[in-house]
Formats: sequence, C-alpha cells, structure tokens
Amino acid sequence: IGYVATKSLPLLMEWQAVQKAVKKSAGESTVEAVRGAFDRAAAIDDIRSINGKDLNVTKENDKVVVSYEYTQEIPLYGPAFLLYRFQGSSK
Repeated sequence: IGYVATKSLPLLMEWQAVQKAVKKSAGESTVEAVRGAFDRAAAIDDIRSINGKDLNVTKENDKVVVSYEYTQEIPLYGPAFLLYRFQGSSK
C-alpha cells in the first residue's frame, strides 16, 4: 500500500495542477490563446502528462469550455499496472 501511495501522490498533485491550469486558460478567447495559456501554466507547475495540443476547446453559450482526458500507469508487479484515468473541464 505504501508503494502505491508514494507513486500515486505525484500523479494526483499533477492532476490538481492540470485542473487549475485548465480553469485559468478558459478565460482566453481563442483556441490558440487557450492552448498557449495552458502551456505557460504547465511550464510553471511542471505538468508533463498533457499539453495544450491535447485540450478540447469548445464554446457553449459564448463561453469557452476547455476539457481534457488522459491516462497514467503505475507499474505494480510483473504484468500488473494501476491505471489512472483523468478527465475534467473548465465547466
């Protein structure tokens, strides 16, 4: 259990940083600006699992909505892995 916890904590902290960066970048008005803002935040917060190109940027009721989805694996033993699926949006 300790091994899983020590490997999971950095992933969960990065996911929180991704969510914060997504919400911050949703304030931009164009797709390029959203992705650029996310990439700048990712550089500051050391986000390596996802980048601006991986974001889905849409508009709903004249409001920019940014969503994302990605996975992370933690090797456990032999062929066994723990798979995390992260997803979220600025909505």
